[in-house]
Amino acid sequence: MNRRFAVLQAVFSLIALAAVIWWASHQAAPQLPQSTEAISWMIAAAVFYALATLVRAERWHRILHLIGVDARRRDCYGLTTVGYMGNNVLPARAGEALRVVLLDQRTGAGKRTLLGTIVAERILDVIVLSLILVVAVYGVLDGDVLPTDSPLLIAGAVIAILALAAGAFSFLRSRGGMERLRDFARPLAGAPRAMAGKAGLPLLAGTAVLWLIEGAVYLAVARAVELDISTTGAMYLVALTNFVAAIPAAPGSIGTFDAAVAFGTRALGGAGSAVTSYLLLLRFVLYVPITVVGLLVMLLRYGGWARMREATRLQTSRA
Repeated sequence: MNRRFAVLQAVFSLIALAAVIWWASHQAAPQLPQSTEAISWMIAAAVFYALATLVRAERWHRILHLIGVDARRRDCYGLTTVGYMGNNVLPARAGEALRVVLLDQRTGAGKRTLLGTIVAERILDVIVLSLILVVAVYGVLDGDVLPTDSPLLIAGAVIAILALAAGAFSFLRSRGGMERLRDFARPLAGAPRAMAGKAGLPLLAGTAVLWLIEGAVYLAVARAVELDISTTGAMYLVALTNFVAAIPAAPGSIGTFDAAVAFGTRALGGAGSAVTSYLLLLRFVLYVPITVVGLLVMLLRYGGWARMREATRLQTSRA
């Protein structure tokens, strides 16, 4: 089962990479920044992303302490870079499993309890990104800035998701699996449940700050390639690309991220080589530095390749 899953991931990754290469080969040649001002904007984008990573790591540290996990701040900071490195180079977003495995070895808190903190992070992100997308699309921006706003298509997707959920519930209930599912999910619910009260408000505010800083990354890269998008447009791109990139895809969100950036940039008025340049430089800032830093932290502090293989096995066994 795991071998078939790995093969399926490899095939999907190759297809996604081939699609991106084919798309890029049919675009105007990108123009890389050469002026002092453009290079300064790229440096600013890298600094903003480093700051966003620090905020993200501090948020995780606070979620862990909220549920009584005595994790050191330096482990939270280091493992945040390791996790993003893992997401960028391993299939099925195995970087999240990598964080869980390595922190469990340091704290002994239990993998499912720690996985619940990742769930809590994603819940916070969805809330804030949803608000950003709604405000940007329906309150500020004009034109067709969503892949579709057809009520019938959206309703159909919702009905399909509900039908699948109902079918899964019925299957589990008929096989007596609901009790086992509750036992499995109970540790996962610890962190989300802890955020339900007033303790969750500072985390929600911190998440809003996090995504505002990441919006500054998108805006700075746009300035570097002389792409005329507003602050609201940059926040729209942040929300759109992160929702689309959440779809299970190849390592580094190859294909999904690129499609979202290309669509969103064109929806905001971008055209020609500016779109290709923006996509390439944005991908560089968001993926390359943190992958390099995370790999170095992994090799120097957290056991290297053996731990990466263990996290990959954990992720594929869950699949």
